[in-house]
Amino acid sequence: MVVPQRLRSGDRVAVVAPSGRVDASRLDAGVVHLRSWGLEVDVMPSVLAGHDRFKYLAADDKARAEDLRNAWLDPRYAAVFCARGGYGVQRMLEYVDVDELVAVPKWFVGFSDITALHEPLNARGLVTLHGPMAAAVEQLDTDAGRERLRALLFEPETVTDLLAPAGARTVMNGVAEGLLRGGNLALLAASIGTPTYAPPVGVVVLEEVNAEAYQADRLLTQLLRAGWFEQVTGLVIGNFSKGGEGLDDTIRERLEPLGVPTVEDAAIGHEALNLAVPLGLPVRLDATAGSLIPSGLVGN
Repeated sequence: MVVPQRLRSGDRVAVVAPSGRVDASRLDAGVVHLRSWGLEVDVMPSVLAGHDRFKYLAADDKARAEDLRNAWLDPRYAAVFCARGGYGVQRMLEYVDVDELVAVPKWFVGFSDITALHEPLNARGLVTLHGPMAAAVEQLDTDAGRERLRALLFEPETVTDLLAPAGARTVMNGVAEGLLRGGNLALLAASIGTPTYAPPVGVVVLEEVNAEAYQADRLLTQLLRAGWFEQVTGLVIGNFSKGGEGLDDTIRERLEPLGVPTVEDAAIGHEALNLAVPLGLPVRLDATAGSLIPSGLVGN
């Protein structure tokens, strides 16, 4: 396990767009928050380039991958922030040498579609941040979520409960320990059978957006049938935003038979309050108390 060095005022960071098309005005508004922390922010060339054929992509696959590599390997940058999610990471993964990135540890921030990058990075021992992105204006405008992200980057020792201040609701009592893994449900299911497939060992966080009950059922069933949950010790169910009728019941019906300590309604995902969490880090989930305690963040 490798925890990147904490950020300091004056550090330079890069913004990349591994996924969907980025709105320039939203990015500008988000970058204001990053600069308010004393960071120097550089936006990589492909972030606002667009794609000639596919308007849902930020840029050509190779260009997005090249920007990610250049930003990550450039010693001037202390961290790499994704601009937004959407769709596109899986298309560019064949152009990314994950081992090359892990050899140069630095903070990597993003969620949703960015799960496809978190997975292989975490599997190789690098701790990454699942949290608000540079163009996620609503999330960065939310005080508690913005402060959580800043604290994890600059003052990690101050973060003692990853579910606070919003809390979570107990589904199944008990205590679980292990590395925190997971992210977006659709991306986790889509990785099965690919070269970056890396089933978790430890506590898992799950989030999703715009899912009907049957869609969540299909994704969870795919993970269950593939044995993805076999070494999972605990579950943190985050926001399943804008979900269809019966979604909560479906999630419980699929996951309660695992019999592991579980909490739900954690403020992790696509809502305005998105509490960043360090993926790949050892944690202790006390589902009875509704707490998720990180270990190993202090002293980096």
